[in-house]
Amino acid sequence: MNAHSALPWQPVEGDLENLLDHFPQPLQTLARAEVPAFVLRRAYNPEHCHGLVRRFIERGLMRDPEQAVPPGSPTRVDIGTNLGGHGHDPDAFFARSAETNLFFQHLFDGYDNPIATIYETLSRLAPGKTVRTAREPDGRLYGPAIFRVHYEGHAYRPHLDHVTLREKRFDFDVTRFDHQFAGVICIQNAVACGPGPQAILHQCLWTPEVDPYIRDETFPEYVAAHDVQNCRVELEEGDLYFFNTRCIHEVPPVPGERPRVVLAVFIGYSDDDDEVFVWS
Repeated sequence: MNAHSALPWQPVEGDLENLLDHFPQPLQTLARAEVPAFVLRRAYNPEHCHGLVRRFIERGLMRDPEQAVPPGSPTRVDIGTNLGGHGHDPDAFFARSAETNLFFQHLFDGYDNPIATIYETLSRLAPGKTVRTAREPDGRLYGPAIFRVHYEGHAYRPHLDHVTLREKRFDFDVTRFDHQFAGVICIQNAVACGPGPQAILHQCLWTPEVDPYIRDETFPEYVAAHDVQNCRVELEEGDLYFFNTRCIHEVPPVPGERPRVVLAVFIGYSDDDDEVFVWS
């Protein structure tokens, strides 16, 4: 029996030292879905979160929630480049990624760099491995991270995120990894104070058996029939969590006018690979 099998399937919280004492190889633990997520409270300065949101509004990177919503406005805005949305055109994707890497060099001036916070934390969670922005063998870089701004009503139905199982991006080097994780910093909650829901994680790794229920949007029926357990990840601003994106997950709708803002990355990991790749 696994040493952690008796634990309830709930997010594990703690500082890095305590977490590593109990889980010497945290990413292997996530890969086996023994725990749904690792949560690190106040990994990033909440006051810097507030400052970054003000900067995004001042620079026109996101809508000011206090102003009228223009007709037809999207309920999600990305600040950065994502493989899922642009990977169908590799040349365009890598051109946009190069611009994103340059753009992020000065976006955080005067504040702690939240992307560095994710990478540095991930390096502690992956002892003996080199954590770096994903790149192709010819040196072309992916986007290092992405800010997602979610407005009222935006939600994510039950799904998985995976470059091979879902997106089938076989032309990209990140498909070499056995496992894919996500790292997310809460930059702004949809509620003004206290924790807010960031995700519902289901104790169900994607398999071909599950796939029809995801595609047909009947996963709740699968959950009921198979007694699938789930947990909620509740974060405050500055909190950081990591989870296995092959676990079916969903995100509740934003409840009001205050947008939910997160900084997110995907992570490629294999037990026998000396590198851990990070991309958006």
